[in-house]
Amino acid sequence: MPVNPAIAALAPEMTAWRRDFHAHPEIGFQEHRTSGIVAEKLREWGLEVHTGIGRTGVVGVLRGKHDGPRGNRSIGFRADMDALPMPETSDIPHRSVNEGVMHACGHDGHTATLLGAARHLAETRDFAGTINFIFQPAEEGLTGALAMVEDGLFRRFPCDAVYGLHNLPELPLGTVAIRPGTVLAAVDYFSITLRGRSSHGAQPHRGIDPLPGATQLYMALQSLVSRRVDPHGTAVISVGQFHAGTSDIVIPETVELRGTIRTLLPEMREHMDKLFHQVVEGTAAAHGLGLELSYHRSYPPTINTPEQAALAAEAAAAVVGPAGIKDDFPSLTAGEDFAYMLHNAPGAFLLLGQAGEQKGSNVPLHNGHYDFNDALLPIGAGCFAEIARRELSPD
Repeated sequence: MPVNPAIAALAPEMTAWRRDFHAHPEIGFQEHRTSGIVAEKLREWGLEVHTGIGRTGVVGVLRGKHDGPRGNRSIGFRADMDALPMPETSDIPHRSVNEGVMHACGHDGHTATLLGAARHLAETRDFAGTINFIFQPAEEGLTGALAMVEDGLFRRFPCDAVYGLHNLPELPLGTVAIRPGTVLAAVDYFSITLRGRSSHGAQPHRGIDPLPGATQLYMALQSLVSRRVDPHGTAVISVGQFHAGTSDIVIPETVELRGTIRTLLPEMREHMDKLFHQVVEGTAAAHGLGLELSYHRSYPPTINTPEQAALAAEAAAAVVGPAGIKDDFPSLTAGEDFAYMLHNAPGAFLLLGQAGEQKGSNVPLHNGHYDFNDALLPIGAGCFAEIARRELSPD
């Protein structure tokens, strides 16, 4: 693969950083050690460093050495830093030393990748304009990107375009999925509590059993997509939690259901919101149950702008070769809070294949045996550097 030789030479250092981050994972908004290391390295390389953005976020500002026609242009590169609250079950040498916390999504690799790009670009500064290196906290469900935006990210560090990337174990190392339009889904969370009246299990007629209504509601939610959504649309509804009862001989007072709804298009998001409320409220009323309903709109869909997607595809092709570009890769129903940044600036999100020989590299994300493929580090850093070259050319 035609990775820049100077970036390839940084691979051992990037690997060491990545494995250190992996061994010392921190969950969202608690990335104090990670952000401290990031800030220290950026300062060491001569960047202007700002900390505490969105609580534990870091931004490193690097200005090019050329004036050029694009000297007033600025772009952003983003990496997420947080880990997941789950145990690591692999036996790799750099496995987590923090019990119950693990880098199961590769954010350790994303952070090391962006550090590698920052190191290389700080050494060369062969561009016109400004690069803002954005190290974001709390991507895993806590909307750290939104926290940074609300803390003035784009007001303080304007970006004419912003780029991010994520590893993808479904694709082989050396491939990059990049396309215009929707890349990842909107993610909404719901919590439903159905309230009846508890009674002795031997006398259910003296109470109001919420379980029949809850089970009917569960089945009704599963049929929403198959029977009330256009087959050409995309929506996923998943109930991840179903809680009821504390005793074998007591009819429970309440039943709780929690889960997510994922959609690729804004109009489908509106449609599912409406259908969901109709079904939940109607089922509760039909069974004479009280209802407490929380519906939280979290990540919007991640939508690449055409110009930046095309530029990112050309940049990635310069790194992995044209055959490695997958511009027909389908949209995924996973979510990503980088979407909040794309709501504030044009940009693109790249998915980098990482399945290879390294143990854990082809294991699905959010799995206890997953590990980021270190061979992807120079590829990702090379993509960032090539995007910078094309976005901020001094010519």
